[in-house]
Amino acid sequence: MPNTTDYTQIDYSHWTRRQRVFQKFVLFLIRLLTRVQVEGQGNIPASGPFVLAPNHIHMFDIPVIFGYLPRRTVVFAADKWQRIPIFGWLLSFFGDAIYVHRGEPDRKALALALDVLKAGGVLGLAPEGTRSRTGGLQKGRTGVVYLASRGNVPVLPVVAFGQEQAFSYWLRLRRVPICVRFGAPIHLPAGRLRSPDLDARTDELMLALARMLPAAYRGVYAERFGEE
Repeated sequence: MPNTTDYTQIDYSHWTRRQRVFQKFVLFLIRLLTRVQVEGQGNIPASGPFVLAPNHIHMFDIPVIFGYLPRRTVVFAADKWQRIPIFGWLLSFFGDAIYVHRGEPDRKALALALDVLKAGGVLGLAPEGTRSRTGGLQKGRTGVVYLASRGNVPVLPVVAFGQEQAFSYWLRLRRVPICVRFGAPIHLPAGRLRSPDLDARTDELMLALARMLPAAYRGVYAERFGEE
């Protein structure tokens, strides 16, 4: 289904009334079924555009993180999720999703993402590009830094961990412990970055995420901390 949303006309300062109601419902379920520790919410900019850059280890990442975001946020997601019941609706309704075709340049999706940032919005995009199968960080891709540099906006790193154990806890009728951490915004140099600079700044972002995670979740970046 083609995306007909005009991202230049959205008020990004707050969620819509329907989204707020749904967010409260999600938070009710989170508090009922989990024990969430949230850190660094004061790092979330109260106004202005930025790219939200989370780690990605489980399908519950989005509701866990977005339940604690005070401002309306657009999700940049793979088009395969649009066809999956419940998750497709969740991404479209709650996340105003921009769906991108994997494996090929998607200039329309990139243009829509830049529309969000130019209009003062928040764009959520996982720098790894896809969900980790091991729970640890994968090598970062340059998409987050590319969009942030083109939009001249900061990147806000955020990590969540523990939600990947949800089903094992629930089977034992226990609430799963989850931690969500928002880091300090990362500001990029003004202007377009060349390929080596994109790689270097992406590495900087991934190391920021790794520092916010316990050692077991650092994945391919563990060795940068003297870990194996």
